[in-house]
Amino acid sequence: MSAARRILVAGRPGAGKSTLARQIAAAAGLPYTELDALHHGPSWTPRPEFDDDVLALATSDAWVTEWQYPQARPVLAAHADLLVWLDLPVRVTMTRLTRRTVSRVRQGTELWAGNVEPPLRTIWTEPNHIIRWAWRTRHDYRTLVPEARATNPTLRVTRLRTQREAEAFLQALRT
Repeated sequence: MSAARRILVAGRPGAGKSTLARQIAAAAGLPYTELDALHHGPSWTPRPEFDDDVLALATSDAWVTEWQYPQARPVLAAHADLLVWLDLPVRVTMTRLTRRTVSRVRQGTELWAGNVEPPLRTIWTEPNHIIRWAWRTRHDYRTLVPEARATNPTLRVTRLRTQREAEAFLQALRT
């Protein structure tokens, strides 16, 4: 792990990817870039510069970021040293995601580019509402991670299946 200077954190929505990525960056003394902030423009539209920003990030010397967005995944994986797969149980991630979404809606939390979570009622009307999308894609990483490993033979993968394993990983990184 000591040689890893380009680190990806993968996981379902609600797994804690961004939190873990920030913690890894702090522990390893590496810069952290939030991929959602690069992706989202006003009104939840993708920023036209996103692909260029991802390439610039991927080819830089050192970074920690989340492994998400279909067009970004292969670019990031091709340049990463380590992919940390936060593979927590679905019941954990869906509970966290639901709590986080409800909290953001109630508090009117501004996210990226002035965006806020849509009203909770849209879970029933929007097929890509974050909670519906998370449920529909909950098993995707079971295929995505092995494919990335097969495509990028030098990419090391660390799979963390519990919060305790994630904490032990961070502790080992700090020492």
